[in-house]
Amino acid sequence: MYESPSWLHELWVARDTLWAGFQASVYVSALAIIFGTLIGIVAGLILTYGKFWMRAPFRLYVDLIRGTPVFVLVLACFYMLPALGWQISAFQAGAVGLTLFCGSHVSEIVRGALQAIPRGQLEAGKAIGLTFYQSLGYVLLPQALRQILPTWVNSSTEIVKASTLLSVIGVAELLLSTQQVIARTFMTLEFYLFAGFLFFVINYAIELFGRYIEKRVALP
Repeated sequence: MYESPSWLHELWVARDTLWAGFQASVYVSALAIIFGTLIGIVAGLILTYGKFWMRAPFRLYVDLIRGTPVFVLVLACFYMLPALGWQISAFQAGAVGLTLFCGSHVSEIVRGALQAIPRGQLEAGKAIGLTFYQSLGYVLLPQALRQILPTWVNSSTEIVKASTLLSVIGVAELLLSTQQVIARTFMTLEFYLFAGFLFFVINYAIELFGRYIEKRVALP
Protein backbone atom coordinates (compact mmCIF):
# COMPACT_ATOMS: atom_id res chain seq x y z
CA MET A 1 0.00 0.00 0.00
CA TYR A 2 1.38 3.42 -0.98
CA GLU A 3 2.02 5.88 1.83
CA SER A 4 2.50 9.56 1.07
CA PRO A 5 5.79 11.07 2.29
CA SER A 6 5.67 12.85 5.62
CA TRP A 7 5.97 16.64 5.85
CA LEU A 8 9.31 16.37 7.64
CA HIS A 9 10.66 14.26 4.81
CA GLU A 10 9.49 16.80 2.23
CA LEU A 11 10.92 19.61 4.34
CA TRP A 12 14.29 17.89 4.32
CA VAL A 13 14.11 17.38 0.55
CA ALA A 14 13.22 21.07 0.04
CA ARG A 15 15.74 22.42 2.57
CA ASP A 16 18.06 23.98 -0.03
CA THR A 17 15.22 25.74 -1.85
CA LEU A 18 13.71 27.11 1.35
CA TRP A 19 17.08 28.11 2.76
CA ALA A 20 17.93 30.02 -0.42
CA GLY A 21 14.55 31.77 -0.25
CA PHE A 22 15.06 32.60 3.42
CA GLN A 23 18.49 34.08 2.69
CA ALA A 24 17.08 36.15 -0.18
CA SER A 25 14.32 37.55 2.06
CA VAL A 26 16.80 38.43 4.80
CA TYR A 27 19.25 39.97 2.34
CA VAL A 28 16.77 42.16 0.47
CA SER A 29 15.10 43.23 3.73
CA ALA A 30 18.45 44.12 5.30
CA LEU A 31 19.49 46.16 2.26
CA ALA A 32 16.18 48.04 2.21
CA ILE A 33 16.21 48.71 5.96
CA ILE A 34 19.85 49.85 6.12
CA PHE A 35 19.84 52.10 3.06
CA GLY A 36 16.26 53.22 3.65
CA THR A 37 17.19 54.26 7.18
CA LEU A 38 20.17 56.26 5.91
CA ILE A 39 18.01 57.98 3.30
CA GLY A 40 15.33 58.62 5.91
CA ILE A 41 17.76 60.21 8.37
CA VAL A 42 19.10 62.59 5.72
CA ALA A 43 15.62 63.43 4.43
CA GLY A 44 14.25 63.87 7.94
CA LEU A 45 17.03 66.28 8.88
CA ILE A 46 16.53 68.33 5.72
CA LEU A 47 12.74 68.41 6.16
CA THR A 48 13.23 69.68 9.71
CA TYR A 49 16.11 72.13 9.41
CA GLY A 50 16.65 72.69 5.69
CA LYS A 51 15.73 75.78 3.69
CA PHE A 52 12.69 75.70 1.43
CA TRP A 53 14.65 74.95 -1.76
CA MET A 54 16.20 71.95 0.01
CA ARG A 55 12.97 70.74 1.59
CA ALA A 56 10.83 70.89 -1.56
CA PRO A 57 12.29 67.88 -3.48
CA PHE A 58 12.40 65.73 -0.32
CA ARG A 59 8.83 66.70 0.53
CA LEU A 60 7.80 65.62 -2.97
CA TYR A 61 9.70 62.33 -2.59
CA VAL A 62 8.16 61.51 0.79
CA ASP A 63 4.59 62.39 -0.18
CA LEU A 64 4.81 60.61 -3.53
CA ILE A 65 6.34 57.39 -2.22
CA ARG A 66 4.20 57.19 0.93
CA GLY A 67 1.10 57.60 -1.21
CA THR A 68 2.11 54.76 -3.53
CA PRO A 69 1.35 51.11 -2.63
CA VAL A 70 4.48 49.01 -2.21
CA PHE A 71 3.23 46.59 -4.87
CA VAL A 72 2.97 49.39 -7.44
CA LEU A 73 6.36 50.76 -6.40
CA VAL A 74 8.06 47.38 -6.89
CA LEU A 75 6.46 46.97 -10.33
CA ALA A 76 7.42 50.52 -11.28
CA CYS A 77 11.07 49.92 -10.38
CA PHE A 78 11.07 46.61 -12.25
CA TYR A 79 9.60 47.98 -15.48
CA MET A 80 10.49 51.67 -15.51
CA LEU A 81 14.16 51.60 -14.50
CA PRO A 82 15.20 49.36 -17.44
CA ALA A 83 13.11 51.58 -19.73
CA LEU A 84 15.16 54.55 -18.51
CA GLY A 85 18.38 52.75 -19.39
CA TRP A 86 19.26 51.30 -15.98
CA GLN A 87 19.70 47.58 -16.60
CA ILE A 88 19.19 45.87 -13.25
CA SER A 89 18.03 42.46 -12.11
CA ALA A 90 14.63 41.73 -10.58
CA PHE A 91 16.27 41.41 -7.16
CA GLN A 92 17.93 44.82 -7.50
CA ALA A 93 14.70 46.44 -8.72
CA GLY A 94 12.83 45.01 -5.76
CA ALA A 95 15.52 46.19 -3.35
CA VAL A 96 15.35 49.72 -4.81
CA GLY A 97 11.57 49.80 -4.45
CA LEU A 98 11.67 48.63 -0.83
CA THR A 99 14.51 51.04 -0.02
CA LEU A 100 12.60 54.03 -1.39
CA PHE A 101 9.52 52.98 0.55
CA CYS A 102 11.48 52.50 3.78
CA GLY A 103 13.30 55.83 3.34
CA SER A 104 10.06 57.78 2.95
CA HIS A 105 8.63 56.37 6.17
CA VAL A 106 11.81 56.73 8.20
CA SER A 107 12.13 60.37 7.10
CA GLU A 108 8.74 61.16 8.61
CA ILE A 109 9.68 59.27 11.78
CA VAL A 110 12.88 61.30 12.11
CA ARG A 111 11.15 64.59 11.30
CA GLY A 112 8.42 63.99 13.87
CA ALA A 113 10.91 63.03 16.58
CA LEU A 114 13.10 66.10 15.96
CA GLN A 115 10.16 68.47 15.89
CA ALA A 116 8.95 67.07 19.21
CA ILE A 117 12.14 68.33 20.90
CA PRO A 118 11.70 71.88 22.27
CA ARG A 119 13.49 74.35 19.97
CA GLY A 120 14.96 76.02 23.04
CA GLN A 121 17.43 73.15 23.33
CA LEU A 122 18.96 74.08 19.99
CA GLU A 123 19.19 77.69 21.13
CA ALA A 124 20.77 76.57 24.41
CA GLY A 125 23.41 74.67 22.44
CA LYS A 126 24.25 77.80 20.47
CA ALA A 127 24.45 79.76 23.72
CA ILE A 128 27.21 77.54 25.09
CA GLY A 129 29.20 77.67 21.85
CA LEU A 130 28.07 74.49 20.09
CA THR A 131 27.77 74.53 16.32
CA PHE A 132 24.57 73.29 14.70
CA TYR A 133 26.14 69.92 13.92
CA GLN A 134 27.51 69.57 17.45
CA SER A 135 24.07 70.37 18.89
CA LEU A 136 22.58 67.85 16.51
CA GLY A 137 25.00 65.10 17.49
CA TYR A 138 25.21 65.70 21.23
CA VAL A 139 21.80 67.16 22.11
CA LEU A 140 19.06 66.53 19.55
CA LEU A 141 19.69 63.14 17.96
CA PRO A 142 20.25 61.23 21.26
CA GLN A 143 16.85 62.45 22.46
CA ALA A 144 15.16 61.81 19.12
CA LEU A 145 16.56 58.29 18.99
CA ARG A 146 14.49 57.24 21.99
CA GLN A 147 11.32 58.28 20.16
CA ILE A 148 12.41 56.92 16.80
CA LEU A 149 13.27 53.36 17.81
CA PRO A 150 9.79 51.88 18.51
CA THR A 151 8.36 53.22 15.24
CA TRP A 152 11.50 52.26 13.31
CA VAL A 153 11.14 48.66 14.51
CA ASN A 154 7.54 48.63 13.27
CA SER A 155 8.56 50.05 9.87
CA SER A 156 11.37 47.50 9.57
CA THR A 157 9.03 44.58 10.20
CA GLU A 158 6.69 46.00 7.55
CA ILE A 159 9.58 45.97 5.07
CA VAL A 160 10.22 42.29 5.82
CA LYS A 161 6.56 41.50 5.16
CA ALA A 162 6.57 43.64 2.02
CA SER A 163 9.53 41.63 0.68
CA THR A 164 7.02 38.89 -0.21
CA LEU A 165 5.79 41.15 -3.04
CA LEU A 166 9.06 40.56 -4.87
CA SER A 167 7.75 37.11 -5.80
CA VAL A 168 5.54 38.87 -8.37
CA ILE A 169 8.59 39.99 -10.37
CA GLY A 170 10.24 36.57 -10.13
CA VAL A 171 12.57 37.02 -7.15
CA ALA A 172 12.96 33.65 -5.45
CA GLU A 173 12.50 34.94 -1.90
CA LEU A 174 10.91 32.87 0.85
CA LEU A 175 7.31 33.09 -0.37
CA LEU A 176 8.06 32.15 -3.97
CA SER A 177 10.37 29.35 -2.82
CA THR A 178 7.59 28.05 -0.57
CA GLN A 179 5.11 28.16 -3.45
CA GLN A 180 7.51 26.19 -5.62
CA VAL A 181 7.77 23.51 -2.96
CA ILE A 182 3.99 23.45 -2.51
CA ALA A 183 3.51 23.01 -6.28
CA ARG A 184 5.57 19.82 -6.03
CA THR A 185 4.32 18.40 -2.73
CA PHE A 186 0.73 19.79 -2.51
CA MET A 187 1.32 20.34 1.22
CA THR A 188 -0.14 23.83 1.22
CA LEU A 189 -1.00 24.42 4.86
CA GLU A 190 2.15 22.87 6.27
CA PHE A 191 4.61 24.84 4.17
CA TYR A 192 2.74 28.15 4.41
CA LEU A 193 2.73 27.79 8.19
CA PHE A 194 6.45 27.04 8.11
CA ALA A 195 7.08 30.11 5.93
CA GLY A 196 5.04 32.20 8.37
CA PHE A 197 7.18 30.89 11.22
CA LEU A 198 10.37 31.88 9.39
CA PHE A 199 9.04 35.41 8.79
CA PHE A 200 8.20 35.58 12.48
CA VAL A 201 11.80 34.62 13.31
CA ILE A 202 13.13 37.47 11.15
CA ASN A 203 10.77 40.05 12.62
CA TYR A 204 11.34 38.86 16.17
CA ALA A 205 15.09 39.26 15.67
CA ILE A 206 14.49 42.86 14.56
CA GLU A 207 12.32 43.45 17.62
CA LEU A 208 15.02 42.08 19.93
CA PHE A 209 17.61 44.30 18.27
CA GLY A 210 15.34 47.31 18.79
CA ARG A 211 14.88 46.44 22.47
CA TYR A 212 18.64 46.11 22.90
CA ILE A 213 19.26 49.55 21.41
CA GLU A 214 16.45 51.05 23.51
CA LYS A 215 18.11 49.76 26.67
CA ARG A 216 21.45 51.19 25.60
CA VAL A 217 20.05 54.68 25.01
CA ALA A 218 17.54 54.70 27.89
CA LEU A 219 17.98 57.32 30.56
CA PRO A 220 19.45 55.94 33.82
